[in-house]
Amino acid sequence: MDMDTGVIELDAEQLRATARLAELLDRRGRPVKRHHGIYLHGRPGRGKTMLMDRFFANIASNRKRRFHFHSFFARLHTALSASGSIDRAIDALLDDAELVCFDEFHVHDIGDAMLIARTLDALFARRIVLVATSNYPPQDLLPNPLFHDRFLPTIARITANLDVLSLDGPLDYRTRAPHSSAPTGFLAGRYLLRPAPSARPLAQAGGVEVTVGARHVVARAVEGASIVFDFTALCGAPTSSADYVELAQRFSSWTLCEVPRLRDVPPDWAMRLVNLVDVLYDADLPLTVSAQAPLPDLVADVNLPDIARTASRLGELPQSDPALIRTPHDSAAAVA
Repeated sequence: MDMDTGVIELDAEQLRATARLAELLDRRGRPVKRHHGIYLHGRPGRGKTMLMDRFFANIASNRKRRFHFHSFFARLHTALSASGSIDRAIDALLDDAELVCFDEFHVHDIGDAMLIARTLDALFARRIVLVATSNYPPQDLLPNPLFHDRFLPTIARITANLDVLSLDGPLDYRTRAPHSSAPTGFLAGRYLLRPAPSARPLAQAGGVEVTVGARHVVARAVEGASIVFDFTALCGAPTSSADYVELAQRFSSWTLCEVPRLRDVPPDWAMRLVNLVDVLYDADLPLTVSAQAPLPDLVADVNLPDIARTASRLGELPQSDPALIRTPHDSAAAVA
Protein backbone atom coordinates (compact mmCIF):
# COMPACT_ATOMS: atom_id res chain seq x y z
CA MET A 1 0.00 0.00 0.00
CA ASP A 2 1.25 3.51 -0.82
CA MET A 3 1.46 5.25 2.55
CA ASP A 4 0.71 8.68 1.05
CA THR A 5 -2.25 7.86 -1.18
CA GLY A 6 -3.65 4.76 0.54
CA VAL A 7 -3.72 3.02 -2.86
CA ILE A 8 -2.95 -0.68 -2.73
CA GLU A 9 0.20 -1.39 -4.73
CA LEU A 10 0.83 -5.11 -4.94
CA ASP A 11 4.33 -6.51 -4.66
CA ALA A 12 5.68 -9.12 -7.08
CA GLU A 13 4.47 -12.14 -5.10
CA GLN A 14 1.03 -10.61 -4.60
CA LEU A 15 0.75 -9.88 -8.32
CA ARG A 16 1.70 -13.46 -9.13
CA ALA A 17 -0.89 -14.83 -6.68
CA THR A 18 -3.55 -12.46 -8.05
CA ALA A 19 -2.91 -13.73 -11.58
CA ARG A 20 -3.22 -17.35 -10.43
CA LEU A 21 -6.47 -16.61 -8.62
CA ALA A 22 -7.85 -14.94 -11.75
CA GLU A 23 -7.30 -18.19 -13.65
CA LEU A 24 -10.01 -19.78 -11.48
CA LEU A 25 -12.67 -17.57 -13.09
CA ASP A 26 -13.91 -17.36 -16.66
CA ARG A 27 -14.32 -14.11 -18.60
CA ARG A 28 -17.68 -13.49 -16.97
CA GLY A 29 -16.20 -13.82 -13.49
CA ARG A 30 -17.75 -17.21 -12.80
CA PRO A 31 -15.82 -20.14 -11.29
CA VAL A 32 -14.30 -22.50 -13.82
CA LYS A 33 -15.21 -26.09 -13.11
CA ARG A 34 -11.76 -27.50 -12.64
CA HIS A 35 -10.13 -29.93 -10.27
CA HIS A 36 -7.42 -27.65 -8.88
CA GLY A 37 -8.02 -24.76 -6.51
CA ILE A 38 -5.33 -22.76 -4.72
CA TYR A 39 -3.67 -23.12 -1.32
CA LEU A 40 -1.99 -19.79 -0.49
CA HIS A 41 0.43 -19.84 2.43
CA GLY A 42 2.91 -17.52 4.11
CA ARG A 43 3.71 -15.66 7.29
CA PRO A 44 1.23 -13.21 8.84
CA GLY A 45 0.66 -9.82 7.25
CA ARG A 46 1.74 -10.74 3.71
CA GLY A 47 -1.65 -9.98 2.15
CA LYS A 48 -3.19 -13.45 1.79
CA THR A 49 -6.59 -12.55 3.21
CA MET A 50 -6.66 -9.25 1.35
CA LEU A 51 -6.05 -10.99 -1.99
CA MET A 52 -8.58 -13.73 -1.27
CA ASP A 53 -11.25 -11.19 -0.27
CA ARG A 54 -10.64 -9.10 -3.42
CA PHE A 55 -10.91 -12.28 -5.48
CA PHE A 56 -14.09 -13.35 -3.68
CA ALA A 57 -15.73 -9.94 -4.18
CA ASN A 58 -15.14 -10.16 -7.94
CA ILE A 59 -16.85 -13.54 -8.36
CA ALA A 60 -20.03 -13.08 -10.42
CA SER A 61 -21.99 -15.84 -8.71
CA ASN A 62 -24.12 -16.22 -5.61
CA ARG A 63 -23.00 -19.84 -5.34
CA LYS A 64 -19.88 -18.85 -3.45
CA ARG A 65 -19.06 -19.25 0.22
CA ARG A 66 -16.39 -17.61 2.38
CA PHE A 67 -15.59 -19.03 5.79
CA HIS A 68 -13.11 -18.13 8.48
CA PHE A 69 -11.88 -21.45 9.81
CA HIS A 70 -13.09 -20.84 13.38
CA SER A 71 -16.58 -19.81 12.29
CA PHE A 72 -16.80 -22.72 9.85
CA PHE A 73 -16.12 -25.25 12.58
CA ALA A 74 -18.51 -23.55 14.97
CA ARG A 75 -21.23 -23.87 12.33
CA LEU A 76 -20.18 -27.41 11.46
CA HIS A 77 -20.48 -28.56 15.07
CA THR A 78 -23.90 -26.92 15.33
CA ALA A 79 -25.07 -28.61 12.13
CA LEU A 80 -23.63 -31.91 13.31
CA SER A 81 -25.56 -31.70 16.58
CA ALA A 82 -28.76 -30.91 14.69
CA SER A 83 -28.44 -33.59 12.03
CA GLY A 84 -26.48 -36.31 13.81
CA SER A 85 -24.53 -36.93 10.61
CA ILE A 86 -21.24 -35.38 9.55
CA ASP A 87 -22.15 -35.83 5.88
CA ARG A 88 -25.49 -34.05 6.29
CA ALA A 89 -23.79 -31.32 8.33
CA ILE A 90 -21.24 -30.71 5.57
CA ASP A 91 -24.00 -30.74 2.95
CA ALA A 92 -25.92 -28.10 4.93
CA LEU A 93 -22.92 -25.77 5.05
CA LEU A 94 -21.80 -26.22 1.46
CA ASP A 95 -25.33 -26.19 0.02
CA ASP A 96 -25.07 -25.50 -3.73
CA ALA A 97 -21.65 -23.82 -3.57
CA GLU A 98 -19.44 -23.97 -6.65
CA LEU A 99 -16.59 -22.07 -4.98
CA VAL A 100 -15.47 -22.02 -1.33
CA CYS A 101 -12.87 -19.78 0.33
CA PHE A 102 -11.31 -20.76 3.67
CA ASP A 103 -9.34 -18.11 5.56
CA GLU A 104 -6.70 -19.09 8.15
CA PHE A 105 -6.65 -22.80 7.30
CA HIS A 106 -4.84 -24.60 10.10
CA VAL A 107 -4.91 -27.92 11.93
CA HIS A 108 -3.72 -28.38 15.51
CA ASP A 109 -6.23 -30.82 16.98
CA ILE A 110 -6.57 -34.44 15.87
CA GLY A 111 -10.35 -34.33 16.32
CA ASP A 112 -10.66 -31.31 14.06
CA ALA A 113 -8.25 -33.00 11.64
CA MET A 114 -10.72 -35.80 11.04
CA LEU A 115 -13.54 -33.31 10.36
CA ILE A 116 -11.26 -31.36 8.02
CA ALA A 117 -10.47 -34.55 6.13
CA ARG A 118 -14.18 -35.32 5.65
CA THR A 119 -14.91 -31.74 4.57
CA LEU A 120 -12.09 -31.72 2.02
CA ASP A 121 -13.19 -35.08 0.65
CA ALA A 122 -16.68 -33.64 0.09
CA LEU A 123 -15.29 -30.54 -1.62
CA PHE A 124 -12.99 -32.50 -3.91
CA ALA A 125 -15.66 -35.10 -4.74
CA ARG A 126 -18.04 -32.33 -5.85
CA ARG A 127 -15.27 -30.60 -7.82
CA ILE A 128 -15.97 -27.40 -5.90
CA VAL A 129 -13.30 -24.77 -6.53
CA LEU A 130 -11.43 -24.23 -3.25
CA VAL A 131 -9.20 -21.34 -2.21
CA ALA A 132 -7.51 -21.52 1.19
CA THR A 133 -5.14 -19.18 3.00
CA SER A 134 -2.82 -20.42 5.71
CA ASN A 135 0.28 -19.56 7.70
CA TYR A 136 1.44 -23.14 7.11
CA PRO A 137 2.59 -24.98 3.99
CA PRO A 138 0.58 -28.19 3.67
CA GLN A 139 3.39 -30.39 4.96
CA ASP A 140 3.44 -28.46 8.26
CA LEU A 141 -0.26 -28.89 9.06
CA LEU A 142 -1.00 -30.72 12.32
CA PRO A 143 2.61 -30.31 13.47
CA ASN A 144 2.17 -32.33 16.66
CA PRO A 145 4.52 -35.29 16.11
CA LEU A 146 2.12 -37.59 17.96
CA PHE A 147 -0.55 -37.11 15.27
CA HIS A 148 1.15 -35.71 12.18
CA ASP A 149 1.51 -39.07 10.43
CA ARG A 150 -2.24 -39.65 10.70
CA PHE A 151 -2.84 -36.47 8.70
CA LEU A 152 -0.40 -37.29 5.90
CA PRO A 153 -3.09 -38.84 3.63
CA THR A 154 -5.10 -35.60 3.88
CA ILE A 155 -1.99 -33.52 3.15
CA ALA A 156 -1.46 -35.67 0.07
CA ARG A 157 -5.04 -34.96 -1.07
CA ILE A 158 -4.50 -31.23 -0.53
CA THR A 159 -1.38 -31.17 -2.68
CA ALA A 160 -3.02 -33.37 -5.33
CA ASN A 161 -6.12 -31.17 -5.62
CA LEU A 162 -4.79 -27.66 -4.96
CA ASP A 163 -1.99 -25.61 -6.48
CA VAL A 164 0.24 -24.63 -3.55
CA LEU A 165 1.51 -21.05 -3.75
CA SER A 166 3.80 -19.23 -1.35
CA LEU A 167 3.04 -15.61 -0.48
CA ASP A 168 5.83 -14.87 1.95
CA GLY A 169 7.58 -11.63 1.13
CA PRO A 170 9.94 -9.97 3.62
CA LEU A 171 7.46 -7.33 4.85
CA ASP A 172 4.59 -7.65 7.33
CA TYR A 173 2.33 -5.01 5.78
CA ARG A 174 0.42 -4.55 9.02
CA THR A 175 3.53 -2.91 10.48
CA ARG A 176 3.27 -0.23 7.78
CA ALA A 177 -0.46 0.39 7.90
CA PRO A 178 -1.19 4.01 8.86
CA HIS A 179 -3.48 4.59 11.84
CA SER A 180 -6.64 6.34 10.71
CA SER A 181 -7.81 9.38 12.65
CA ALA A 182 -11.20 7.68 12.86
CA PRO A 183 -10.47 3.92 12.88
CA THR A 184 -13.31 1.44 12.64
CA GLY A 185 -13.77 -2.25 13.32
CA PHE A 186 -10.93 -4.15 14.97
CA LEU A 187 -8.63 -1.15 14.61
CA ALA A 188 -10.94 0.98 16.76
CA GLY A 189 -9.54 -0.91 19.74
CA ARG A 190 -6.40 -0.07 21.71
CA TYR A 191 -3.41 -1.77 23.27
CA LEU A 192 -2.98 -0.40 26.79
CA LEU A 193 0.07 -1.03 28.92
CA ARG A 194 -0.73 -1.52 32.60
CA PRO A 195 1.39 -3.12 35.32
CA ALA A 196 0.17 -6.22 37.12
CA PRO A 197 -2.61 -5.21 39.52
CA SER A 198 -2.72 -6.03 43.16
CA ALA A 199 -4.71 -9.16 43.93
CA ARG A 200 -8.45 -8.50 43.99
CA PRO A 201 -11.29 -11.04 43.93
CA LEU A 202 -13.41 -10.75 40.81
CA ALA A 203 -16.56 -10.61 42.90
CA GLN A 204 -15.44 -7.26 44.30
CA ALA A 205 -15.26 -5.91 40.75
CA GLY A 206 -18.85 -6.94 40.08
CA GLY A 207 -18.73 -10.03 37.87
CA VAL A 208 -21.53 -10.74 35.40
CA GLU A 209 -22.36 -14.32 34.50
CA VAL A 210 -22.76 -14.81 30.75
CA THR A 211 -24.18 -18.00 29.22
CA VAL A 212 -22.44 -19.32 26.12
CA GLY A 213 -23.20 -22.74 24.72
CA ALA A 214 -23.61 -25.16 27.62
CA ARG A 215 -21.38 -23.21 30.01
CA HIS A 216 -21.17 -19.94 31.89
CA VAL A 217 -18.31 -17.45 31.82
CA VAL A 218 -17.87 -14.47 34.12
CA ALA A 219 -17.46 -11.08 32.51
CA ARG A 220 -16.18 -8.10 34.46
CA ALA A 221 -18.86 -5.89 32.93
CA VAL A 222 -21.59 -5.95 30.31
CA GLU A 223 -23.27 -2.85 28.98
CA GLY A 224 -25.46 -3.13 25.90
CA ALA A 225 -23.35 -4.63 23.11
CA SER A 226 -20.06 -4.07 24.99
CA ILE A 227 -18.38 -6.70 27.14
CA VAL A 228 -15.31 -6.63 29.39
CA PHE A 229 -13.46 -9.79 30.43
CA ASP A 230 -10.49 -10.48 32.64
CA PHE A 231 -7.97 -12.61 30.78
CA THR A 232 -8.05 -15.29 33.49
CA ALA A 233 -11.85 -15.46 33.57
CA LEU A 234 -12.12 -15.98 29.79
CA CYS A 235 -8.89 -17.60 28.61
CA GLY A 236 -8.25 -19.46 31.85
CA ALA A 237 -11.66 -21.14 31.57
CA PRO A 238 -12.31 -24.11 29.23
CA THR A 239 -13.76 -21.89 26.50
CA SER A 240 -13.54 -22.66 22.79
CA SER A 241 -13.36 -20.86 19.48
CA ALA A 242 -17.03 -21.71 18.96
CA ASP A 243 -17.81 -19.86 22.21
CA TYR A 244 -15.99 -16.77 20.94
CA VAL A 245 -17.86 -16.95 17.64
CA GLU A 246 -21.17 -17.04 19.51
CA LEU A 247 -20.19 -14.20 21.83
CA ALA A 248 -18.96 -12.12 18.89
CA GLN A 249 -22.44 -12.34 17.41
CA ARG A 250 -23.90 -10.91 20.62
CA PHE A 251 -21.30 -8.32 21.62
CA SER A 252 -19.80 -5.86 19.16
CA SER A 253 -17.22 -4.18 21.40
CA TRP A 254 -14.67 -6.06 23.51
CA THR A 255 -12.18 -5.27 26.27
CA LEU A 256 -9.77 -7.86 27.67
CA CYS A 257 -8.11 -6.86 30.95
CA GLU A 258 -5.02 -7.92 32.87
CA VAL A 259 -3.40 -9.90 30.06
CA PRO A 260 -0.12 -11.25 31.48
CA ARG A 261 3.07 -12.22 29.70
CA LEU A 262 1.97 -15.31 27.84
CA ARG A 263 5.07 -17.28 28.79
CA ASP A 264 3.83 -17.11 32.39
CA VAL A 265 0.50 -18.86 31.74
CA PRO A 266 -0.36 -22.41 30.62
CA PRO A 267 -0.13 -22.92 26.85
CA ASP A 268 -3.86 -23.60 26.51
CA TRP A 269 -4.63 -20.20 28.06
CA ALA A 270 -2.36 -18.48 25.56
CA MET A 271 -3.86 -20.48 22.70
CA ARG A 272 -7.32 -19.26 23.67
CA LEU A 273 -6.08 -15.70 23.31
CA VAL A 274 -4.79 -16.59 19.83
CA ASN A 275 -8.22 -17.96 18.92
CA LEU A 276 -10.09 -15.01 20.44
CA VAL A 277 -8.03 -12.49 18.45
CA ASP A 278 -8.62 -14.55 15.29
CA VAL A 279 -12.38 -14.50 15.80
CA LEU A 280 -12.62 -10.79 16.62
CA TYR A 281 -10.26 -9.83 13.80
CA ASP A 282 -12.29 -11.79 11.26
CA ALA A 283 -15.54 -10.33 12.61
CA ASP A 284 -13.88 -6.88 12.50
CA LEU A 285 -14.95 -6.00 16.04
CA PRO A 286 -13.00 -3.52 18.17
CA LEU A 287 -10.80 -5.09 20.84
CA THR A 288 -9.11 -3.14 23.61
CA VAL A 289 -6.35 -5.06 25.36
CA SER A 290 -5.09 -4.00 28.78
CA ALA A 291 -1.77 -5.84 29.10
CA GLN A 292 0.93 -6.11 31.72
CA ALA A 293 3.80 -5.84 29.20
CA PRO A 294 4.56 -4.24 25.85
CA LEU A 295 3.50 -6.44 22.95
CA PRO A 296 6.98 -7.78 22.06
CA ASP A 297 7.48 -8.88 25.67
CA LEU A 298 3.91 -10.17 25.93
CA VAL A 299 4.53 -12.79 23.22
CA ALA A 300 8.27 -13.37 23.77
CA ASP A 301 9.52 -16.92 24.43
CA VAL A 302 6.14 -18.45 23.60
CA ASN A 303 6.43 -21.64 21.55
CA LEU A 304 2.87 -21.74 20.33
CA PRO A 305 1.25 -22.22 16.92
CA ASP A 306 -0.01 -18.99 15.38
CA ILE A 307 1.46 -16.66 18.02
CA ALA A 308 3.14 -14.64 15.25
CA ARG A 309 -0.27 -13.99 13.68
CA THR A 310 -1.63 -12.78 17.01
CA ALA A 311 1.34 -10.45 17.50
CA SER A 312 0.91 -9.09 13.97
CA ARG A 313 -2.78 -8.38 14.53
CA LEU A 314 -2.40 -6.86 17.99
CA GLY A 315 0.43 -4.79 16.57
CA GLU A 316 -2.12 -2.97 14.41
CA LEU A 317 -3.83 -1.59 17.51
CA PRO A 318 -2.64 1.89 18.45
CA GLN A 319 -0.97 2.36 21.81
CA SER A 320 -3.01 4.68 24.00
CA ASP A 321 -2.98 6.43 27.31
CA PRO A 322 -5.18 4.18 29.50
CA ALA A 323 -6.94 7.25 30.86
CA LEU A 324 -8.46 7.82 27.41
CA ILE A 325 -10.28 4.48 27.38
CA ARG A 326 -13.73 4.27 28.87
CA THR A 327 -15.22 0.83 29.35
CA PRO A 328 -18.56 -0.29 30.80
CA HIS A 329 -19.24 -0.46 34.52
CA ASP A 330 -17.33 2.57 35.75
CA SER A 331 -14.94 2.44 32.84
CA ALA A 332 -11.68 3.59 34.37
CA ALA A 333 -12.10 1.27 37.32
CA ALA A 334 -12.99 -1.65 35.07
CA VAL A 335 -9.64 -1.55 33.31
CA ALA A 336 -7.60 -0.66 36.39
